[in-house]
Amino acid sequence: MAERTASVERNTLETQVRIEINLDGTGQADLHTGVPFFNHMLEQIARHGMLDLSIHAEGDLEIDAHHTVEDVGITLGQALREAVGDKRGILRYGHAYVPLDEALSRVVIDLSGRPGLEYEVDYPRARIGDFDVDLIREFFQGLVNHAAMTLHVDNLRGRNAHHIAETAFKAFGRALRMAVERDPRAQGGMPSTKGTL
Repeated sequence: MAERTASVERNTLETQVRIEINLDGTGQADLHTGVPFFNHMLEQIARHGMLDLSIHAEGDLEIDAHHTVEDVGITLGQALREAVGDKRGILRYGHAYVPLDEALSRVVIDLSGRPGLEYEVDYPRARIGDFDVDLIREFFQGLVNHAAMTLHVDNLRGRNAHHIAETAFKAFGRALRMAVERDPRAQGGMPSTKGTL
């Protein structure tokens, strides 16, 4: 079977991002964004998505983490789209519920070829350490736009902001793992009545 890998770079006046991804990996992560909490969240995607992920990003962190987080999302979306390929023989849809103590989140993915984000996550505070929780939505929006996927992220309950964020990233990894899984019954067919995605 063909390898489902991609290597993508994005260079702007604000950031330089390089991402390598292997959808059929073992959950290995090599993450250097300059934003420790964000690295921790990205590691959840790799580990629970069972994909190998290397991210090296340099950005204007002296201003804040906004450009770095958003551009990592954009670049990861591009890498995912390239690695998935024409989508023949995959499940296409994925979903996961993930708890962490009192927090519970649900993520549902459709590798539809159409970008769409529904993000219903309320945090009890604006920052987790030095990390602005608004940036999590920016990350997923950039990813969705460039991966051309439909993504629903819902936090169902939770009181601890760190737990809430972590359940969302873990559930995303699990749902993505399901969506890109090869379906042996599909025999390489396109998972759409349109014949294309």
